[in-house]
Amino acid sequence: MCGWRVGEYIDPELPLPRVDVVYYLRLGGAVKIGTTHNPRQRFGAIPHDEVLAFERGGRSVEQRRHLEFAGERLGTSEWFGLGPALREHIAALAGGRDPWHVHARWLAEALAER
Repeated sequence: MCGWRVGEYIDPELPLPRVDVVYYLRLGGAVKIGTTHNPRQRFGAIPHDEVLAFERGGRSVEQRRHLEFAGERLGTSEWFGLGPALREHIAALAGGRDPWHVHARWLAEALAER
């Protein structure tokens, strides 16, 4: 599905493509909605309990989500209460899949397009 054939060699020296994502991180009962193109590096600097989901997109998608869930915002930060609407949105994004598997698929698809 990603465009690579079984047994096809992927050069490990190839730089990974840039795939911008909006991420949803849970810390206790709060969720951070942010954006990055390098989630593993970014998450090293953010306290969190769990990666809930990824959504393809950059700043514009992140800003739309901040507006959409503004009623749940905790202070002036990018952290939101895990209310029913946000919980449903995250569940729809995750679809029962491991967020890291979804991200890996997007990277593989982007590599295959090169």
